[in-house]
Amino acid sequence: MYSNNYYYPYAYNPYYAHLPYSTYDRHYSTYPYYDYPVRQQSVRGQATWTEGGQVTKCGIPWSSNQNMTVAVGENSPYQCGQTLKVTNLSTPARDVLVTVVDQVPNYPENKINLHRKAFEALGANLNQGIINVEINPTPELEQEKWGKYLLEVAQTAYPGYNVSEYNKTGETQLSSNQTRETYEYILQGPQERIKIRGTVIYNPNTDRIISFDIKEIPR
Repeated sequence: MYSNNYYYPYAYNPYYAHLPYSTYDRHYSTYPYYDYPVRQQSVRGQATWTEGGQVTKCGIPWSSNQNMTVAVGENSPYQCGQTLKVTNLSTPARDVLVTVVDQVPNYPENKINLHRKAFEALGANLNQGIINVEINPTPELEQEKWGKYLLEVAQTAYPGYNVSEYNKTGETQLSSNQTRETYEYILQGPQERIKIRGTVIYNPNTDRIISFDIKEIPR
């Protein structure tokens, strides 16, 4: 068991808030892939920002997914490891996919706390402190573990770009021990949006990767 009184370090955020944590089990060693029986609806709300911290209630580092991470309310429907698509309502063309890595006491469902880099990726100024957003859960991505794996590869391969859209485009059984899955991602950069196609071939019997690749394609 771990116990920690933890405070979000809002070094430059005018909406600074102390958020104490209670005792919790740190048992999320890897990203879990949840089965969502009911599609969660998008909601409109507000987002603040944080520098993150060393310890999270999910056991997932804030530095995961190139810092495209977020904390949600303890009683929200969003779970540890889940992917959320967040859109800046002031700049509708700017959105980002973030991973839930932490939980905050007394936060409503429509309020989230983004890592500073995710907040900036939405085109927001840190001095704003808070922005209006739309939160869109993406349960399809949670059920496609190779899609999420390739998303993180693309995120790493294109520094300065952030994944804003995701789509599985194909799955082919090549043989009894080889399956190919194909995904496409839209990456948002400071001046442009690009499309990336990711392909993975794996052995469905052992669940091991045989090969994978990503490449930029015309939009």
